[in-house]
Amino acid sequence: MADSGLGGRKVLAIVTNYGVEQDELVVPVDRLRGSGATVDVAAQEQADVVTLVGDKDPGRTVVPDTTIGAVDPADYDLLLLPGGAINADQLRLDDDAVRIAKAFVDAGKPVAAICHAPWTLVEAGAVRGKRLTSFWSLRTDLRNAGGDWADESVVVDDADGWTLITSRNPDDLDDFVGAIDRTLAPVTA
Repeated sequence: MADSGLGGRKVLAIVTNYGVEQDELVVPVDRLRGSGATVDVAAQEQADVVTLVGDKDPGRTVVPDTTIGAVDPADYDLLLLPGGAINADQLRLDDDAVRIAKAFVDAGKPVAAICHAPWTLVEAGAVRGKRLTSFWSLRTDLRNAGGDWADESVVVDDADGWTLITSRNPDDLDDFVGAIDRTLAPVTA
């Protein structure tokens, strides 16, 4: 894919070392890098990230660039939260991951979360008043946390001074990555 003008933009993807849904990590990372963005994958440990397909079948192994505990959210323009039930369940229990999500929200920076990933945003107290989507099984959790859940391929909500981009599952990746790209693209006069 040709550079579409995201040069100079920096994206942080945070994941566990086991259980992230393969395509929800690999597809956005590859496409954003292909568009010129710098994307750092931060895992809980500086060890290979073992992805899964459908939360059960082995996927690709990804080498992380850094660890979640070592990153400074101020260095990045957007936070990418891939899903996978195992990954998302563990990230919402990780104090550093929740701290990073909260830092992006507090700084008014965009966050993109797909599938089960909004669980981390619930822990960060960032869902209240936001319109969003997710894997369908999270709808009650998100509503209980004050979110307005919708069954759509992608939802972009700019309320409360920060942009939240959400999608339901890997079938929505084209819409999800497209929304991320539009959010990061420089404004032209």
